[in-house]
Amino acid sequence: MTDNLIAPSILSADFARLGEEVDNVLAAGADIVHFDVMDNHFVPNLTIGPLVCAALRKHGVTAPIDVHLMISPVDRIIADFAVAGASYITFHPEASDHVDRTLQLIRDRGCRAGLVFNPATPLDYLEYVMDKVDLVLLMSVNPGFSGQSFISSTLEKLRQARRLIEAAGLDIRLQIDGGVKVDNIGAIRAAGADTFVAGSAIFSAGRDADPNRYDTVIAALRAELAKADS
Repeated sequence: MTDNLIAPSILSADFARLGEEVDNVLAAGADIVHFDVMDNHFVPNLTIGPLVCAALRKHGVTAPIDVHLMISPVDRIIADFAVAGASYITFHPEASDHVDRTLQLIRDRGCRAGLVFNPATPLDYLEYVMDKVDLVLLMSVNPGFSGQSFISSTLEKLRQARRLIEAAGLDIRLQIDGGVKVDNIGAIRAAGADTFVAGSAIFSAGRDADPNRYDTVIAALRAELAKADS
């Protein structure tokens, strides 16, 4: 059975204390740092770039950093994030002129490569590049804004993606991003996801009484995942 990985999305963290926030959420039991990059072109929002990624590494973060590029064009920025310390780099097939080449660029830089599928984007691209993909990310909200509700039709899309991955027999993680919370993470796991991005559901649930501020919410997410796997 594939381990379930929890990936807090740092856009929902307190950026005035970003290093501390990341330290706490990882100490509380999270696995991956999820890093959303938006350019106010491909999506209607503007966020952060390689300097923040590099700053987290300089701060001492050793956990994998999962960089989700919501930008176009995409190829130019890949090297910058690889140098900054990204572990995974994912992008939307619509943002690349040559999907196969972009995946290879990421791998050539020593990072794991992934494709991201918006709610209305079919999985067709995936079938032709499975051998170059380490992670598939399904968006369960429309990208660009935090705090949206989970789009329930994504559950069937997760099942479809899981069938493709298992048929290929490859080591590919299946990630979900958007509206993930304690109340629905079990159903998302049951549909086939093994990597779970959560932003506001984690960072808005911090407790001063917790040793690492986020212990309670991470434990609650883990408990629901354990139920789904039992």
